[in-house]
Amino acid sequence: MAENFADLGKNEALRRLYEGSPFVQGAPAAHKLFLEGIDFNLVYFPLKHLGHKAVTAVTGELLAQMQHPESLSVVLGVSSKLDYPQVEELWGGIVAAAKEYGYKKVDFDLQPSQNGLCISLAASGQRLKLTEVRRPKAHSKDLLCVSGRLGAAYLGMRVMERELERFNKGESDRKEMEQYRMQVGAYLKPELDASIVSRLEDAEIIPSAGVLITHGLADAVKRISAETGLGAKVYADRIPFEGNSFELGRKLDLDPISAAMNGGEDYQLLFSVPILYLEKFRRDFQTFDIIGHLAQEDVGTVLVTPEGVELPLRAQGWKDEDENDMEQE
Repeated sequence: MAENFADLGKNEALRRLYEGSPFVQGAPAAHKLFLEGIDFNLVYFPLKHLGHKAVTAVTGELLAQMQHPESLSVVLGVSSKLDYPQVEELWGGIVAAAKEYGYKKVDFDLQPSQNGLCISLAASGQRLKLTEVRRPKAHSKDLLCVSGRLGAAYLGMRVMERELERFNKGESDRKEMEQYRMQVGAYLKPELDASIVSRLEDAEIIPSAGVLITHGLADAVKRISAETGLGAKVYADRIPFEGNSFELGRKLDLDPISAAMNGGEDYQLLFSVPILYLEKFRRDFQTFDIIGHLAQEDVGTVLVTPEGVELPLRAQGWKDEDENDMEQE
């Protein structure tokens, strides 16, 4: 029986496709594609916030690799339902974010679209030669450090979808959106520290690896593990959350830990930092949380519960580790 993508997983599919070609799979390029109806809903997503969020998403890939943003290219596929003022509003968000993140060049183009709004972005940056030279090899016990709270964006998206359902029924009161504005804001307008690369360079703290959290923490940890060839342990009681996320989770019948591990769209940075920088990192980068560490390869990637139980991480696009173990046997 032919394998489908649901069973195979995106990453395993890519590995097999490259295996049959004369090429080597490189690091992911800094590019993003946002599609209306899949990645955003224009009924409740302000266009200016959408433009800002799209640029943040692609820029985060550069920052994770310790690159200074240089050039940004944006192509909008515009459907007939959008008028010029709306495109201008979207462009305003793009420009604001490009200025914030320090891009020196921005290219912009418009194309027609028959299937709603489409936003395609590609970004390039530059890494200092000294940073390249100083970048350490990853080792077991390197600290896993995250730049902000997790799970909030997914919870915020669920709040927006619930409010839309109420609005369609004529029951909207917007109280829940105000009560959980931090989660809603995390979804609509995620923020990254534009100075983080320069600050790390100035502190002479060069991460051994880094990724942008886009599809949940589990996926990001697995990418760090694949990049370094090491295992990883994440401690559930060290994952940072917004203060009322567990209250909101109970309302939505959703575990905030699950939202953090697999919810997606947090757009936070995950770095592995050599443990010798522990005290300096804690002192100078207090907005980061240390949530775990790299481990020996045979550990795999696991979530450690407060009781000390180690649960294998599972993420969309990845084959389960226990399945990989059975295949190797």
